[in-house]
Amino acid sequence: MHLLGPLLLLLVPEYLAFSDSAQWTFEHPKILYAWDGACVWIPCHYRILNMHLLDNLTVYHNYKYDNSTKSYQGTILYTNLKIGDVPRRPGRVQFLGNNRYNCTLLINPVKVNDSGQLGLRMMSRESKWMEPIGLNISETAPPPHIELPPDIRELRDVTVTCSLNFACFEYQVHLQWSLEEPAVTSTSLSTKTVSTQSTLTFQPQWTHHGKNLTCQLWDPTQQQLLSEETVWLDVKHAPKLKIQVSPREATVTEGESVTMTCQVVSSNPRHQNVSWLRDGALLVGEETPTLTLPEVTRKMSGQYQCKAHNDVGSEKSEAVDLQVHHPPKEVTTVIRNPTPIREGDSVILSCTYNSSNPRVTRYKWDHLGFQDQLSSAVLTIQKVAWDRAIKCAACNRWCLWSPPVNLDVQYAPKDVSVQVTPRNEIRSGLSVFLQCDFLSSRPTDVHFFWKKNGIFLEEGKKLSFDAISPEDAGVYHCLVNNSIGQTSSKAWDLQVLYAPRSLHVSISPKDRVVEGKKAVLTCESDANPPTSHYAWFDWNNQDLRHYDQTLRLDPVTLQHSGAYWCQGTNRLGRGQSPPTTLTVYYSSATIIRRVALGVGFCLAIFLLAIWGVKLQRSWKRIQRQQGLQESSSGQSFFVRNVKARRIPQAEAPHSLGCYNPVMEDAVSYAALRFPLGEIDAPRPGDAGPSEMRGLSPNRDDTVTYSVVQKRHADDYENVTPEVLEDEGIHYSEMVHFGFGERPLAQEGVEYVTLKQ
Repeated sequence: MHLLGPLLLLLVPEYLAFSDSAQWTFEHPKILYAWDGACVWIPCHYRILNMHLLDNLTVYHNYKYDNSTKSYQGTILYTNLKIGDVPRRPGRVQFLGNNRYNCTLLINPVKVNDSGQLGLRMMSRESKWMEPIGLNISETAPPPHIELPPDIRELRDVTVTCSLNFACFEYQVHLQWSLEEPAVTSTSLSTKTVSTQSTLTFQPQWTHHGKNLTCQLWDPTQQQLLSEETVWLDVKHAPKLKIQVSPREATVTEGESVTMTCQVVSSNPRHQNVSWLRDGALLVGEETPTLTLPEVTRKMSGQYQCKAHNDVGSEKSEAVDLQVHHPPKEVTTVIRNPTPIREGDSVILSCTYNSSNPRVTRYKWDHLGFQDQLSSAVLTIQKVAWDRAIKCAACNRWCLWSPPVNLDVQYAPKDVSVQVTPRNEIRSGLSVFLQCDFLSSRPTDVHFFWKKNGIFLEEGKKLSFDAISPEDAGVYHCLVNNSIGQTSSKAWDLQVLYAPRSLHVSISPKDRVVEGKKAVLTCESDANPPTSHYAWFDWNNQDLRHYDQTLRLDPVTLQHSGAYWCQGTNRLGRGQSPPTTLTVYYSSATIIRRVALGVGFCLAIFLLAIWGVKLQRSWKRIQRQQGLQESSSGQSFFVRNVKARRIPQAEAPHSLGCYNPVMEDAVSYAALRFPLGEIDAPRPGDAGPSEMRGLSPNRDDTVTYSVVQKRHADDYENVTPEVLEDEGIHYSEMVHFGFGERPLAQEGVEYVTLKQ
């Protein structure tokens, strides 16, 4: 048996890789990142096959398996031989889990030399496992990572993220952007992701092109910069143009020369060509950056613009109003604003004429059915909000009206609203449709977007839910935009009704419930509308007829121990919690009382035993005095345990048995004999020798042998050795003695073998 021990140990590692990998499952990040002085929070979940409990845990650093000792070697950062025990002084490495599923660890503070491989040596009653977790600890904080969208365009919403593969509840950090825009910061600490992320959404301007965008990692406690990352913004935009005119005032006399130069202030990508417009109309054949008018005429007066385009689009410069002085003649209304005119713009209109004799002294304007008389030829309309025809008249003694002109005011979509189907209450599981509508828009080319709780959801006019769930509830906005601007609908609070769910029972106090104190059980649930009715049940599924959310046991007794569960009901249905066990512990007074009762009971038993011994001795004395003689049925025997072997009758004819105080699992037996005493000798008046000879010489004394074979569990990681232990022998011998000569007993032997 002893020679097979080393052989079994050599086979253990190969066996473990097969056995334990099927018994243990883990969820945790493979590698965690931090820097010197920070902390590492390691979220970890585990599961042991057959729902066994974790007995102890040891955390190694840079461990190795030693084949000679069949154990793991390395620096021990944490050990807890019993998971239920809490260390008196929490150290740098803390175990925050439990013995069922949670193996979360905290290292605070973390050091550079902690980099490497952690090993979680976890042991249950049936098996063991070593789980590796990687640590990457740098001397300083690593820079965050900025992620830009592949295409950034002017005036389009852009979302950029700044992320860091680090998060720890005990060490707070802050991500700060160089742009003065609101950002949303989120932290993820799960078995799949450990990160801190900041999301910035803004509308880039063409002036942002070529500028730097920086994300900084700050320590808010120490108010110091830890690291930063900078990226270059590449903002795609149409050409930005500006006209320089000579003469500078752009006012000339008919026949003079005018030169206009179109300057490209910025263009990304590079612009392709330049064209010219007068009063919004394209000047054919003029596709150079410089426009030269050698001899201007009255017909050349007007609003001049240059236009350029690239792959993003085309854009016009601000208008230059060229005034050509000439004898006065035909009356016209001129819109002096660059087109298009947007709602809310200030519109400037001028009333011009070709000739006048006598000269013009006053002007009239007709708009919205009203007539205004002015001494100036210019009419300014502040914050235009309508789109109708307007005309002017130049007056001396007579007034001549110009043809009406349309302002063609463009505006963002108006009266955006959300239509929901069905219109009545929405219950979980129903099909729900949201449609975005608007009253009018100019231009009519629009795009639809949806936001939920202020976060972009998707694009499209309709938003559908085949089977809506409580997680879909929230505040929804519909946004409609065109080239002028964007309009949002009013907030639509989508409420999803559902029956109670996720019920569970919480017990207060959480640490220990002692009899005589108060225990409060609370039924917690998630429901919409809120849970209106509660019911409580005990471990026998008996209705406790208590209908509040809390069940108060005051005072609590030992009979209250057991499993409790609750039901929650609203008008949509009901749900029930899993059972939660309430354990009530003895109070100090009860323990003292029971100990005192036990001691008193033992003392009473001891006194009764002494009294019984004395009574027995007195009874025996009386029997001897009366000389009562018994037949062969009057016998007595003694039982003793014998360790290794049966003592032959010839060696000890009157033996009472041999007692070995060292009890072993291997061998034990009992010898029952009736010793030769004073009651064996014939007494006066007893039957003669013939009666004694009448006893049967063939009396059968029986010896029963029992052989028990059992296995012992191996001591190394749930491995059952294949070697059998030495057989243990149990037998008993009964020898009966009567009066007279005792014939030699014939022995009968029965064997019984038990195997596992």
